[in-house]
Amino acid sequence: MSDTTLNLTPPLYTWLKTHSLREPELLKQLRYETHSRFSDFFPMQISAEQGQFMRLLIELLDAKKTLDIGTFTGYSALSVALSLPKDGTVIACDLSEEWTDLARQFWKKAGVEDKIHLHLAPASDTLDKLLQAGQANTFDFAFIDADKENYSLYYEKSLSLLRKGGLIAIDNVLWGGRVADPAVSDRDTVAIRKLDMAIHNDDRVTISLLPIGDGLMLARKRDE
Repeated sequence: MSDTTLNLTPPLYTWLKTHSLREPELLKQLRYETHSRFSDFFPMQISAEQGQFMRLLIELLDAKKTLDIGTFTGYSALSVALSLPKDGTVIACDLSEEWTDLARQFWKKAGVEDKIHLHLAPASDTLDKLLQAGQANTFDFAFIDADKENYSLYYEKSLSLLRKGGLIAIDNVLWGGRVADPAVSDRDTVAIRKLDMAIHNDDRVTISLLPIGDGLMLARKRDE
């Protein structure tokens, strides 16, 4: 037994993936294609075990209506869509037509393109339009993995769109360990650090910060 989180050495990480990961073939192909075509940006893609964890969350929530803020080449949106029912929906937000062209190809191959509605616009604008259209308190799940400076903004708007009992998952909240280094003060690190502290003190949600991938913050909107 241990009262601290176990350090994942390379052999132990391999063991974890070998005995836990059940990555669908199309998701695996999408990871490889992303690495081949966009190798400079590949670290932006979530890990396979994180995608699997999100699929489990979708099933546990019985989610039907979700947000994907920061879509990149579509791995997170595809992960979620595969676990949604036939009438489920992913509202995907991104700015890059080049990255999301690859996403669309794989969504179509997986037969989930009708579930995913891509908005090529600033995510804040898309979220505002959803709120203006009366969709507050109607989403089951939101995944945030976009520009870090606007994380707090995305969190607040996602919380407004989320139903009671809905869940927000925020990626990169450990930021390679830089959030815990007081010598690091670039804009992205400061933004993530502030969000981590703000969510920790936010009584509107119950939370858990998990050391999966680059850190995943889970915030469940309280029922009361």
